[in-house]
Amino acid sequence: MSDIAGQLLLQLILILLNAFFAATEIAVISLNEKKLKSRADDGDKKAVKMLKMIEEPTRFLSTIQIGITLAGFLGSAFAADNFAERLSGFLIKVFDISEKQIGSVNTVAVIVITLILSFFTLVLGELVPKRIAMKHKEKLADAVCGMISGLAAILKPIIWLLTIATNGILRIFGIDPHEKENPVSEEDIVLMLDAGADEGSLNENDIEYIKNVFKLDGMTAEDVMTPRRSIVFIPNTATNEEVLELIETEGYSRMPVFSETTDNIIGVLHSRDFLLRYNRPDFKLEDVMFQPTFVPETAHLDVLFKDMQKEHNHIVIVINEYGETAGIVTMEDILEEIVGDIWDERDEAIEDFIQLEENKYRVLGSTNIEDFFEHFSLESDEETEATTVNGWVSEIIGSIPEQGVTFDYENLVVTVTKADELMAQEITVEVKEIIEDSDDEEDD
Repeated sequence: MSDIAGQLLLQLILILLNAFFAATEIAVISLNEKKLKSRADDGDKKAVKMLKMIEEPTRFLSTIQIGITLAGFLGSAFAADNFAERLSGFLIKVFDISEKQIGSVNTVAVIVITLILSFFTLVLGELVPKRIAMKHKEKLADAVCGMISGLAAILKPIIWLLTIATNGILRIFGIDPHEKENPVSEEDIVLMLDAGADEGSLNENDIEYIKNVFKLDGMTAEDVMTPRRSIVFIPNTATNEEVLELIETEGYSRMPVFSETTDNIIGVLHSRDFLLRYNRPDFKLEDVMFQPTFVPETAHLDVLFKDMQKEHNHIVIVINEYGETAGIVTMEDILEEIVGDIWDERDEAIEDFIQLEENKYRVLGSTNIEDFFEHFSLESDEETEATTVNGWVSEIIGSIPEQGVTFDYENLVVTVTKADELMAQEITVEVKEIIEDSDDEEDD
């Protein structure tokens, strides 16, 4: 009896040894490399060892695989030698097996013992330890990194041979064994954010902000600029009283200054600087102007954002392909693409969409066309080049929109309710119910 207990104990030890190596493998390969580098920079010696394992995967995996292979091989050998022999002896005795059938009984015994051993090895030596390692990867990796490093040093000749063989085969398949893994892509990060949202570990607003940051690289200055017709310009010939009146009535902190025409911007006035200095006897408007920064309409918003941050610039002048003033972009315009509308105490909040009654809405002409299609659950019009509702309406009717113009678009009835000589400022949209026709089919 004690002999059987000893054999069972030995088998359990080998399974646990398999579990140790399996858990270690999962724990180490699941570690965050950037977090490890941060710990290593802070002087954490264990982090240095774990980084070395990650940076030399063949060496680490060879060590692990040697351990798993030895544990599995010894486990199978001992089980076949001890338990299969006992099982075949038991079967021969109970069922009075003839000598001719003993070979077959021995084979059956080995198969049965192998299946039983495989079950316990799979559950106790693989699945359970790997699940535990995934939950506690950092603690486990910290605990075993020294032991694995020592084992790798002992097995260095064998590991060297395995590394040479592995790298050689990888090269045959056209794989560079020393090539770095592809960095995490934008798509990978978005998928991780969505997973975090599903698990409830990330705030939905935070996720939306991060996704909006990624959208910046697909947008240009033209997409977010305040158009020329909506800009308050200051002529360089304006008197102090005229400038003061503009500051008081418009409330802008920065306004472009032009000479002769608004296509010739010579500076940007900071309202605060003007208010602090305009009463001085020797005051001149150019004393409180700063040099304007010009960017093309096609400037990528992510690059523009970085440049404005770097140069501490809060406003840029956008010019079109003919060198004319097309609009302005402020830091606030870009930030609003990330966090949504930013209102201060002087702003009058104006919503792009206001529901007037059931299935009827008021929409501003300056509303982004993609937001318009999304709001009314329509597929984007791939043929349109417009970026605003006003531009889209102009394309549909083929002229500058006039008040009272009405047209149908899919299940919408669109009416221009407010317009000036240049654009549709407001429209109303009535959503018609879609009635699906169904033909009754009669069987002949």
